Parts: sequence; structure tokens; C-alpha cells
Amino acid sequence: MKILDRYILSSFIKNFLSTFIILMFIFILQTVWLYIKDLAGKDLDFTIIIKFLMYFSPRLVTLVLPLTVLLSSIMTFGNFAENYEFAAMKSSGISLQRAMRGLTIFILILAGISFLFANYVIPAAEFESLNLRRNIAKMKPAMALSKGQYNSIGELYTIKIADKSGDNDQFLHDVIIYEKDPDPNRVGNFTVIKAKKGELISAGDDNVLSLKLMDGNYYNEIEQKDYRKRNRMPFVKSYFKTYTINIDLAELSNVDMDEKSIDNAYTMLSFNELNDTLVDLSSQYSTYLEQTGRTQVRRTELRELDTTYFSRMKTDTIKKAKKDILANFSPENSRQILDFAKTSATSAISYIKSRKTDNGQRVKSLNKYEIALHEKFTLAVGCIVLFFVGAPLGAIIRKGGLGLPIVVGVVLFLTYHFIGIFAKNSAEDGSLSAWVASWLSTLILFPLGAYLTYRATTDQGLFDIDSIIDPIKKLFRKIAGIKTKK
Repeated sequence: MKILDRYILSSFIKNFLSTFIILMFIFILQTVWLYIKDLAGKDLDFTIIIKFLMYFSPRLVTLVLPLTVLLSSIMTFGNFAENYEFAAMKSSGISLQRAMRGLTIFILILAGISFLFANYVIPAAEFESLNLRRNIAKMKPAMALSKGQYNSIGELYTIKIADKSGDNDQFLHDVIIYEKDPDPNRVGNFTVIKAKKGELISAGDDNVLSLKLMDGNYYNEIEQKDYRKRNRMPFVKSYFKTYTINIDLAELSNVDMDEKSIDNAYTMLSFNELNDTLVDLSSQYSTYLEQTGRTQVRRTELRELDTTYFSRMKTDTIKKAKKDILANFSPENSRQILDFAKTSATSAISYIKSRKTDNGQRVKSLNKYEIALHEKFTLAVGCIVLFFVGAPLGAIIRKGGLGLPIVVGVVLFLTYHFIGIFAKNSAEDGSLSAWVASWLSTLILFPLGAYLTYRATTDQGLFDIDSIIDPIKKLFRKIAGIKTKK
């Protein structure tokens, strides 16, 4: 490696490492604020919090790494241009492409490492983080009941409160409690408790949390074994002045943080696993569409016409048949035919609507897996494209440091990032192809990188304003010349 390549590479790596550390710190703080609700009031050990942040950090690399490459390239080449180092290079016969050669190799190596990181490290971190977050959610709430939201306490109770007051927020107002049936064969919330007021009572280190409800009603849905009577929806309602629920917090606190019960999320799969899963999902979706079509045909009760019956009919009889089909039947039969047609149409519409919702969910799930597959490569390619956007842009604007390059880089990255978000949201509902959504932001910035590289190589500015202004000047001169002759 020549001295010049070593100098350019060392300058870039210094900017790269400092920018990466600062951005990671900022994004980690943002993650803490984003998940503070999951962490607050859980009485977690410091090691659990460190694990939580460590497992969530790899996901942030998909945002931090492309932005770091963009900002570092702008800052590095902006410093070279601002300090006239590029002018010295060009006077020695070194072009921009030659100056970028060493960094290009470095970026290609970084892109390969980022692909391996996205394929192996991020899925493993997602596996750990999702399971850890679920285990943290099982921990005791410790008075962390949010107003206007549904708060789960244990496996049996879901509580919603309108407001809370008191020194320790122990007094609750407008309490709604959904209690699950402990019977595993009876799935759902069949017991609802509503109270105007409530109070949380906890005796120091006692593992029992008492919820004292006042002035409320207790609703319990009765399971009717006779299916013909289920439409009556019978339930029991009782009024109470005070009603106390004791919740054992010992079981809620005894949570195994190392439990791994989630293993099938699309974010925790590698490229090969995603590819195999997509093949299975596509096959299942094709089978689902085929079965749906067959079911719909059966529901419409279509039959083939009995040709032997018509062959026995005389030609005169067929000619005498009226064009209005219902006119060939009695009024009573016509009414029955119309009722049957109406019932069949209503049933078909209802079935199609339900299948439409189910189909939308299946398409959304399929597109998520396909987007996750493409994202294994978009991170690597995005770093390469953003480097070829940032390096020539820094050489053109001729500004280094933390001023203008940061502003320009953040604007470009936000454009890149939000285009990707909007495209992925469109792909999830099926309005845009998954592969197009995954690569759209990269495809948009690729021509910009080629354009900027060309402008910087030919020593031109960011925009050739003269090419726009000169034709306008010529037009006004012609107009002024015509008026002078007149």
C-alpha cells in the first residue's frame, strides 16, 4: 500500500470510528427511551438491562452503518478539498478515482462484513432480544399501570384504568378488569369486572398485591352447552360495594430470563432459513388459494346441465320457452328460486370478505419474509452506494468537519431511509412488490452517486447553473433586439 492510500484510509477510518461511536450512542439512548415502558417498574438487575441494550444494538447497525459511511466519506473528502490536498493530488497526476481506489476496496470489504453481520449476528441478537423482552413483560408490574391502556398482570388479568391518584398512584378510577378463565379448554375473556374506584394495597415486602375495588359490577358469561341456545348469550351480573382481588406476585417475579420460547420470527432467520421458509410459505399460499377457489365453487352449488333431459325435449317445446326464466315457473317456485339465489349470493359475499381479510394477512406475512430476505443484501449494497454519493459530494462542496457535511449527509440519509420505510409499508399490503420495496431507496440513490462521481471527476460544480441561465439570457437578448429594431 502506498503512502497516499495509507493516509487517505487512515483519515477515513478516524472519521468512521468517531462517527460510528457517536451515532451508536445516540441511537442506544433513543432505544432506552423507546422501551422505557418495558423496563420501568420491573425491579430488573443491571446485568439484565445491559443484556437488553446489547441484544438490541445489532439491529441499530442497519441504520448507523450506512449513515456513518455517508458522513465519513463527505467529511474525509470535504477536508481534502477544503485544505487543497486534492489540488495537490491533481497537480501530481492523481485523479479522484485513483484517490478513491483504496477506500473502495475498504468499503467492499466492509460491505461483505455487513452482509455476514446481517445474516448471522442480527438474527441471533433478534432471537435473544425478543425472548428477553417477552420474559421482562412477565415480571411484576410494581404499580406501573398506564392510564388509558390495557396492562397485563400475570396470565389471568388485564386491567385498564382511566386515571390514578395518590402519593404512590395507589388510587385508581374507572377500573375495567378482564379475567381469563383458568380452564385451558375455554379460551377467551368470560369475566369482566367494572368499578368506579380502586385501590392498590401492598404490605412492604409481601408478595401479595391486593386490588380493592369499590362500587362496581361483576359480569360472567355462562357457557351454554346447547348450541341452539348460545345465540341468547346468557350472563350473570352482580353488584358489589367492595370486592378484593389478591394477586400473587411471587410467580410473576420468578421468571426465567434465559427462557427461549420464540424461535420463528422472520427477523431471526438467516438467508438460507428465510429462503427455505419462503418456499414453504409460497407452497402453502398456493394450496390455500386453490382450496379457497374449490370451496367457493362448492358453495355456489354449480351443477352441469343434464343434456340428456334437453335431448328428450321437443324442439317446439324449447322454442315456446319464455326468455324470462322465472316466467316459466309458478309464482311460488319463482319466489323460492329468488330466495335461494339471494341466500347464495349473501353467503358468497360474506365468505369472500372473510377470505379477503385472511388472504391479506397471508400476503403481508409472505412479503415480510421476502423483504427480510432482500435486506440481507441491501445493507451491504447501500453502504457501497452511499460511499459513492458521499465521497464525490464532499469533493464538490469542499467543506469538512461537523458543519455543512453533517447537514447534507443527514438530509440525504433521511431521504434514503424514509423512501425505504414507505416502500416497505406499501409492500406489506401488497400494493408494491417486495423486492422493489427493498431495493427502491438504493436504486434511487444509485444514479445520484454516478452523477456526483462524474461531476467531481470532471471538476464541475454540483449543478451547472450556467447551462440553465445562458439560454434564458439569449432569449431575453433576442426579445430586446426585436424591440430595438421596431
